[in-house]
Amino acid sequence: MVSLDDAVTARLERGGARYEILVDPELVQTWKEDPESVELSELLAAEEIWSDAKAGDRPTSEALEGAFGTTDLALCVERILNQGSIQLTTAQRKQMVEEKMKQIINEISLTATDPKTRLPHPQTRIENALAEARFKPDPFLSVERQVQDAVNILKPIIPLQFITVKLAFKVPGKDYGGVMQLLRDSMQREQWLEDGSWACVVEVPGGMRNEIISRVANRSSGAEVKELD
Repeated sequence: MVSLDDAVTARLERGGARYEILVDPELVQTWKEDPESVELSELLAAEEIWSDAKAGDRPTSEALEGAFGTTDLALCVERILNQGSIQLTTAQRKQMVEEKMKQIINEISLTATDPKTRLPHPQTRIENALAEARFKPDPFLSVERQVQDAVNILKPIIPLQFITVKLAFKVPGKDYGGVMQLLRDSMQREQWLEDGSWACVVEVPGGMRNEIISRVANRSSGAEVKELD
């Protein structure tokens, strides 16, 4: 359970009345993406619905029934979070927006490339272009839901291309375990060679090309790589 000092207010106004809950700001996004993954006791600082949390005022059961059609705490919390607003402090919102922006920039840099060079754009270039376009992420929406909005804003400013590349790796047999664990999710085929080395072909987003090569090299100093047409 989040402490009262760290909790923020989620508020819904309905029928001229106000309904508030005190929530963990870091768990709100997790809850919105998958409500079943967050226990109510972890999300709430107090298992109460308030009409004014600061004053400690609570609505009557009749008021809750009239506003939500129920007095069930979980159902009331769900509607407040889905239909209401989160009252973050300026510092909290700034921190959460900055963190979400970093995640969005990182996702774009890993999946998009410059069509001219077929290399990923530097993150600073993406960051500057989003700043130029005055893009502001929502701290409570997932990265996946906001990446496409960011990409649509970026396209008139910097060229973006979403491609995949195929890379063939050959590593000494002794390095098989670490490299296979790294590449297995993107692996298309693999085989052991007569000299005892292991080879595989992977397909990855173009923006991840250099990172994947570097990560394989860190696990196998004897790795060889070739980009396939």
